[in-house]
Amino acid sequence: MAIFSKEEAKKILEKVIGFSKAEGCSVSLNGSERGNIRYARNSVSTAGENSNISLGINSFFGKKSGSATINEFDDASLEKAVRRSEELAQFSPENPEFMPPLPQQTYGGESKTYSEATAKITPEYRAQAAADSIIPASAKDVTAAGYLEDSKGFNAIMNSAGLFAYNKATSVDFTVTMRSNDGTGSGWAARDLNDISKLNAAQTSKIAIDKALMSRNAKAIEPGKYTVVLEASASADLIRLMLNMNARQADEGRSFLSKKGGGTKLGEKLVDERVNIYTDPWNDELPTSPWTGDGQARRKMDIIKNGVVSNLFYDRYWASQKNVAPIPFPGNAIMEGGNASLEDMIKDTKKGILVTRFWYIRPVDPQTLLYTGLTRDGTFYIENGKIKHPIKNFRFNESPIIMLNNLETLGRPERAVTSEGGTSLMIPSMKIRDFTFSSLSDAV
Repeated sequence: MAIFSKEEAKKILEKVIGFSKAEGCSVSLNGSERGNIRYARNSVSTAGENSNISLGINSFFGKKSGSATINEFDDASLEKAVRRSEELAQFSPENPEFMPPLPQQTYGGESKTYSEATAKITPEYRAQAAADSIIPASAKDVTAAGYLEDSKGFNAIMNSAGLFAYNKATSVDFTVTMRSNDGTGSGWAARDLNDISKLNAAQTSKIAIDKALMSRNAKAIEPGKYTVVLEASASADLIRLMLNMNARQADEGRSFLSKKGGGTKLGEKLVDERVNIYTDPWNDELPTSPWTGDGQARRKMDIIKNGVVSNLFYDRYWASQKNVAPIPFPGNAIMEGGNASLEDMIKDTKKGILVTRFWYIRPVDPQTLLYTGLTRDGTFYIENGKIKHPIKNFRFNESPIIMLNNLETLGRPERAVTSEGGTSLMIPSMKIRDFTFSSLSDAV
């Protein structure tokens, strides 16, 4: 069993702290149980379950530290790991940015990161989810490839300064790509949830199937600047790139938040005044742990308010150098939206492009936050308020900062899955003017 209760975890951690002879000690205990099913070419290819549990020990002497990891919890093994971490610490060089362990923090209550329904998922459930995707795909002459992974787990930390924190969480990740059997159409849909009862695999798969059929025999149109309607995943793919609002990088002139000649853009208007982004560990739709890996307490906090940069994130060391309070990196980000549906935005577009998602996004210029990437899995031409036909994919060159200054309409926020992971996001679909597509891509 890889899931310990709060009381079980605390007992083990107290034992480890009790073995310590160092000047300071911090310990983390993490466990998870995961299940998955993968399918391709309309057939299940792999399925399985795994569990893992590990304990990490950091011992400190002055500014020297050493680490050891173990997954055996008898007294002799625990004490041996503690001694090993202390031995390594004595041989380590000093860390000039070392920060001592935190005392006990106040965390503001538990977050709703754990769902009992998700914790009870069975192999039969996973098999049915795959069937709900494969069977309708086969009926529509479409080939399905998908992956479902569910997990339940816990994280606990304790240190010699008296801090203890515990959180347990569940997660469900479901993604599916559908390809038309003539090889010309592709569709995609995905869901990222804590509670499995909110997942409808058949409904999610239908979205991808419809996209695959709609995107067959795409036509090429000229690259250039277009009005775009971005589905929530496409919006999130770019919004996530501006959320690494690291105070140190800004202070040192290495960020889009650095001002020419020194200083940062904290308190300055950066984007359209309708843009409001905040973090909230206790959000019902997007819960996250109320504490960070080193035990700092997270809180509900504005990141961008009415287009103005409200907060930068300070790690403990940099906060000490700047004589400010630490502001830990958030575990989620929520962007407020409007009331427009995706259909409303399409109807209100005379000439534009609907984008399902982006992929293979890479930086071009960190100072302006300019990125390049490709559209994928359903890109469509809009004319006079209707989707006219599918179009070949584009390469884009765009900055989320410029994008959010060209904002026309905000849709309804939804929990969004990005192409390459990162912070959990709730982001609206949006309509943007003058979005830059630089070249065509022949890939489906």
